[in-house]
Amino acid sequence: MIPTPDLSHLTSRDFDKVYEPAEDTFLLLDALEQDEKTIQTQRPTICLEIGSGSGCVTTMLAKIVGEANAVFLTTDINNYACQATQRTAHQNKIRTIESIQTSLAESLLPRLEHAVDILCFNPPYAVTPPEEVGSHGIEAAWAGGVDGRQVIDAFLPFVPQLLSPTGVLYLLLINENRPAEIAEIMRAQYGMKAEIVMERRAGRERQYILKIQRTLS
Repeated sequence: MIPTPDLSHLTSRDFDKVYEPAEDTFLLLDALEQDEKTIQTQRPTICLEIGSGSGCVTTMLAKIVGEANAVFLTTDINNYACQATQRTAHQNKIRTIESIQTSLAESLLPRLEHAVDILCFNPPYAVTPPEEVGSHGIEAAWAGGVDGRQVIDAFLPFVPQLLSPTGVLYLLLINENRPAEIAEIMRAQYGMKAEIVMERRAGRERQYILKIQRTLS
């Protein structure tokens, strides 16, 4: 069992600016840990997390893969989150995570086209007024607009562009995001395999991990 990354260096002042790991974060960590052997067998060389926040998820992934075995990239629209990701990596003695301030994966293509082996995204999924979407502050961590889908729907076209032939996406969703509909979009529009591999109730939320990958031809 791989221990949860040490976040003791982050304080309440940090979490005024960066999303504090919560039940959704830990569900994503559990999904990665559940697939630990599969991920190690896959031997990923490029791992990417969209919206890294505190850096907890990618730090965990680096421990699973082995920091010397892959390139670990993260993006976040919030510059303070990029800094927090670096601090979390260093706190956990991980030196190979590179953080990039950008929206989704806009600055990574075409350089990473069909190159990402493990892709993770805990998106801003909360149902909010549309005008709250697009902030560069901590609101960007949760404001998902109508049905919590605005950022998610903007992200989906990036998936087939980014994933390598054996690449896998771990996408966290809640019930209001209509996970089954997103899975069908990935199948029907992009010809990809999509299945819910983990789910958990957290208070009034029902949270899901949707695992998306290319179909074997």
